Amino acid sequence: MLTKYRRIFLHLMTRLLHLYKQAYHGLAPSTWWLSLVMLVNRSGTMVVPFMTLYMTQQLGYSIAEAGWVMALFGAGAVCGGLLGGKLIDKVGFYQIQIATLLGGGLLFMVLGQMRSFGAICLFAFILSLVNDMFRPANSAAIAHYSKEENRTRSFSLNRLAINLGWAFGGALGGFIASANYELLFWIDGFTNIGAALLLYLTLAPSKNKATRHKVVTVKNVVVRSAYKDKPYMVFTFMIILFAFSFFQIFTTLPVYYRQELHLTEMFIGMIMAINGLIIAFTEMVLIHNLEGRRHILQYIMIGVLMIAFSFMMFNIFPGAGWLAIGSMLIMTVGEMFSMPFMNTYWVTRTVNENRGQYAALFTVAWSIAQVLGPGTGAQIADRFGFTTLWWVIGGILIVSALGFKWLERKN
Repeated sequence: MLTKYRRIFLHLMTRLLHLYKQAYHGLAPSTWWLSLVMLVNRSGTMVVPFMTLYMTQQLGYSIAEAGWVMALFGAGAVCGGLLGGKLIDKVGFYQIQIATLLGGGLLFMVLGQMRSFGAICLFAFILSLVNDMFRPANSAAIAHYSKEENRTRSFSLNRLAINLGWAFGGALGGFIASANYELLFWIDGFTNIGAALLLYLTLAPSKNKATRHKVVTVKNVVVRSAYKDKPYMVFTFMIILFAFSFFQIFTTLPVYYRQELHLTEMFIGMIMAINGLIIAFTEMVLIHNLEGRRHILQYIMIGVLMIAFSFMMFNIFPGAGWLAIGSMLIMTVGEMFSMPFMNTYWVTRTVNENRGQYAALFTVAWSIAQVLGPGTGAQIADRFGFTTLWWVIGGILIVSALGFKWLERKN
């Protein structure tokens, strides 16, 4: 009997390993290097998550003043995304990535030395502007190094690197912040510079043939502007609606867990960890099995509807711990269905000469939502209650899903 179960177990493990091998097979070496650069960069992401605590606990500023600084981080992200998109189409994604990683690293160190409120506000904006010029350049690079048949998986690999980096950086950042807040700025700065060095050693045009030296514009060819692409502008607005709602997972949702469901901080942390762990272990396999089988906008719509239901569950079903876990599981599956294919959609509408514009608008959509979502959600919860908030968020997500469905019919 034991031998029979052992054979079954070995067979299942062999099939599982085969699935993982197939999921990661065929990705370009440059894509792997780019994801490693992102992992190094995100592993040092410690300043922004702890900036409010640093301002209030270490420097003695009010919560309102810390809020202004975070708002400037958001404004800088929007400006950086737009500026980065313009520069990518002129000088190339590699040059922008190197410049922003080095510049961001130095600016993190400078910001850590600022003590006056005005100086902190100024350098927070400049740092965010420089840092977020990296994002559209990185997206354009993934699109360049990947092939059409594995593009979604290439973006998923990058998402995996981001999630792992955030998890490591957040955990280490909490430990470091408890001892010395200023050290966060130095570590963030040096990891940025380390990522720039790794990018140079692996993907510099002189070291990697896959990296082009500059954007080559083909004469007598009309290149479509992203700002005149009406379906893409609709897509960008739907992304803002989606991201506005999705960002509640990091802000109002943990508060709801604690205040309304009466969950402990440890249990809340476990629930939040479920999201990252499932994505890390299953997204690549899921995307490998979905990619190319249906229109990408169908997957996006399904994922957005699942996330809408995950929020509205709190108003439909009673419960506490099991409800929070069930909602997070559905939300995570919805995230894996939607987000990787969102990246694929914008890339399919581009050519080399306008990829920066499209990447910039996609990046800016998330930045706008990051500025508006947390504060607005908190205000709705505070004034009208969490029940109203979850109906509103669910409704916004349904509108977003219908928008993606409309786009599918137009394609």
